[in-house]
Amino acid sequence: MNTLKPAIAYFALVFGTGFILGTIRVLWIVPKIGVRTAELIEMLPMFAAILLSARWINQHFADTDNISTRLKTGFLALSFLLGAEIALGVILQGVSISEVLLNHDPVSGTVYYAMLILFALMPFLLDRKQS
Repeated sequence: MNTLKPAIAYFALVFGTGFILGTIRVLWIVPKIGVRTAELIEMLPMFAAILLSARWINQHFADTDNISTRLKTGFLALSFLLGAEIALGVILQGVSISEVLLNHDPVSGTVYYAMLILFALMPFLLDRKQS
């Protein structure tokens, strides 16, 4: 089963949304309400992006009929997402890899890690027939 194409599509849809929302958050929302609140506010549209993107992936790629393929797709997309976040953090922000992965607010960071797990599992959680 080919998981590369759906994983790339899933990653691109969610990462693109996150990149746009993150830019808006950092430039306009954080200065007004702070990092924690801004990050928590961003989680709802990101959850919607994950849900809609996973549904779209399951509907448009024939290989996603198989449960293991949906799991592989989600976890491969997660590896792309983490790679992109690390690259952007190191290149654009000049921070170390450990800082990119571990330097989060205790509250919004916990939600962020939960969202990463949901991102990886969502193609599996959404049955193709139900999505």
